[in-house]
Amino acid sequence: MGRFHRHDDGTGHTHEHGDHPHDHTHEHGDHSGYITGSHRVEVLEAIFAENDTRADINRKLFADNHVRALNLMSSPGSGKTTVLQATLDELAGEVAVGVIEGDIATDLDAAKLGGRGAQISLLNTGNGFGGECHLDAPMVNRALQGLDLTRLDLVVIENVGNLVCPAEFDVGEHAKVMVYSIPEGEDKPLKYPVMFRAVDVVLLNKVDLVPYLDADLDSYVAAVRTVNSSATILPVSARTGAGMADWFDWLRQFIVGSAT
Repeated sequence: MGRFHRHDDGTGHTHEHGDHPHDHTHEHGDHSGYITGSHRVEVLEAIFAENDTRADINRKLFADNHVRALNLMSSPGSGKTTVLQATLDELAGEVAVGVIEGDIATDLDAAKLGGRGAQISLLNTGNGFGGECHLDAPMVNRALQGLDLTRLDLVVIENVGNLVCPAEFDVGEHAKVMVYSIPEGEDKPLKYPVMFRAVDVVLLNKVDLVPYLDADLDSYVAAVRTVNSSATILPVSARTGAGMADWFDWLRQFIVGSAT
């Protein structure tokens, strides 16, 4: 039995090496520590099928309430919550925002977002298998019960900090946005292509640190373009506010449906 993997379009399958000729390569790595089999593939397929069913339910909830939804992703420490704080401050009194705050543990980030005019629904994943390194559609569906969608224009789903798993799970969002920070290095799109390939917007955060890290901003943009030719790339500093006006403009267009 070969390896199961899921494509960008949501389909998944196994590769039985030797059963068909290959005109492409797969970087499988070393999986000698465990045996794959039909049962494992069936479990994975069932997980994704259940997730996609719940994602459709979430999408209908958003549609029925005329709410737009964003899946906000990043690695830990990229400044995702700081971006969200600035965003809530900008939209306060203009756009009714709900936030699903995903974290493995604690309400620290949820507390930072409090008092900024948004509804907050905290979602800790620590009781899940392995601490759950991502949010999936069933989790988001439960967290939506903590928001009054009838009074919202926008829901931001702040995913668990991780550059791998979150990109593979549709949660019913209308767009995926990621925060990618200068200190992470220019190689991250090449090392984690699934995440960068999946997103509609890349907020290249902490550009205020470029002079101190001897970083080349163009090389970061070029690395993203290597794996995603169509994503909107916005250099920003959530700390100083540099470039954030472009993010706010994109978001306003997104809310009215004129952006992805």
